[in-house]
Amino acid sequence: MTDAYELADAARTEPPLAAGELATLTGFLDFQRATFAWKCAGLTTEQLRARPLLPSPLSLLGLARHLAEVERGWFRNVLNGEGHPGFWGGRETEFEADGADPDEAFTVWRGECEHARELVAAAPSLDVLGHYRAPDGEETEYSLRWILTHMIEEYARHNGHADLVREHLDGRTGE
Repeated sequence: MTDAYELADAARTEPPLAAGELATLTGFLDFQRATFAWKCAGLTTEQLRARPLLPSPLSLLGLARHLAEVERGWFRNVLNGEGHPGFWGGRETEFEADGADPDEAFTVWRGECEHARELVAAAPSLDVLGHYRAPDGEETEYSLRWILTHMIEEYARHNGHADLVREHLDGRTGE
């Protein structure tokens, strides 16, 4: 294990300024993913696990685990109907970072991001529908367009959290 995590996916590419809807949405999502990696790069395991915003249990490693679960849930399960179980036991435990392995978390997160990219690339249009069945049996349909927009929102919100955590850890702030 290294002293500090250098994440290759922390290199950010700006989304296209003039492109079709799919390229614009995927460009913004990949930019948000890279922003998260950038916020985590160069930190030690201890720093990634740290919860500097007490009483909140929020840590960068917990966010990485959560974002892996979100990628899995929306792309594998809703869009593609895979029914893949959670990696870390669901919402109750995915944010827990005490003793969590950064190598495992970032490997899973990267794998889920890549699988999501493959599913999006294979979709015939943004109108493709995914299905979610709630525990009470009610089913909701979501278009790929909606899922991509929601994922941009999900990452943007959590990147704001990551900004605050990172600033408390070492003073590094966003752009």
